[in-house]
Amino acid sequence: MTRESRLASRIIPSAALALLAALWAGLVRIGWGLPPLLPALPGAHGPLLVCGFLGTVIAVERAVALNRRWTYVGPLFTGVGALALIVTDTSLGPALMTIGSLNLVAVCVLIVRRHPALHTAVMGGGALLWMVGNTLWMAGQSIAEATPWWLGFLVLTIAGERLELNRVLRLSRGSRGAFLGAVFLLLAGITASVNVFKAGTQLAGAGMLTLALWLLRYDIARRTIKKGGLTGFIAACLLSGYVWLGISGALTLRFGGLTAGPYYDAQLHSVFLGFVFAMIFGHAPIIFPAILGREMAYRSAFYAHLSLLHFSLLLRLVGDLTGVLPARQWGGLLNVVALLLFLANTVRSLRPEPRGLAQ
Repeated sequence: MTRESRLASRIIPSAALALLAALWAGLVRIGWGLPPLLPALPGAHGPLLVCGFLGTVIAVERAVALNRRWTYVGPLFTGVGALALIVTDTSLGPALMTIGSLNLVAVCVLIVRRHPALHTAVMGGGALLWMVGNTLWMAGQSIAEATPWWLGFLVLTIAGERLELNRVLRLSRGSRGAFLGAVFLLLAGITASVNVFKAGTQLAGAGMLTLALWLLRYDIARRTIKKGGLTGFIAACLLSGYVWLGISGALTLRFGGLTAGPYYDAQLHSVFLGFVFAMIFGHAPIIFPAILGREMAYRSAFYAHLSLLHFSLLLRLVGDLTGVLPARQWGGLLNVVALLLFLANTVRSLRPEPRGLAQ
């Protein structure tokens, strides 16, 4: 195991704990009657998932790629911040996560300087959105007001990565212009949401919908979906995730300005679960070996957690949009089962580390 992998392996457990705590909090919030364990836990569901888990994993991935020790400061702070959120309802967690996101911005600045390109600039813009959202949250704004910025962070990070991987298609100037137009709509809506929340979130929804259509049209996954094995699985994850991004964008365009309730639940989980985790499922066999320094074998069982994610989320949305509470609750419970199944399949697929490297 390399030095970088050892550093990453010491941070990843805090991200995993943040995910598990967020899942428990989600079940409490959706009405399954579970004990909250700690008073602050239910209210920390969103920040734990977005900042504690997703933000930490993304920051670790960037740190491993750059191979510089200072880049691990960010995920270390967000990991500790997640622990603070779990145990106490104070400003410590938001402050630590804001510092961590500032470090990621510095990392992205370095990446853009080394590799100036549209995709690196888009991913850097995503990191900046995360920092702004965390700053607003730390300053006392509600989680609902910070959420558009967190959403933008994840959407732009993923869109930038897909743009990079699609360079082999030699996209035309017009297609790149359409991509920029979708990004501009998203950024304009998120920025406007500070002053005009409803109109801003609706504009951001239009940007999400436009970006989803662009990805469905231009992503190389359209060509690789017919292939078998890992390549076909990744394509299935990507294309299905883009559909959920489009659904979330359409719902946000229609019901923008909400901060609670079943329609709001449908908007958020379409993108944070359907889109983001479909991307994670697809990229995990590539990213986790790079982070942990261990190979990962592809298994056809990966389709089990992908299928369950989509089925459970569809059930949840039916409950949200029709007012059938049991459908919403069972959908939420099966969402958790899908993510736990993903973790189990991932651990099972990691190959044993060669003894000579296990130092």
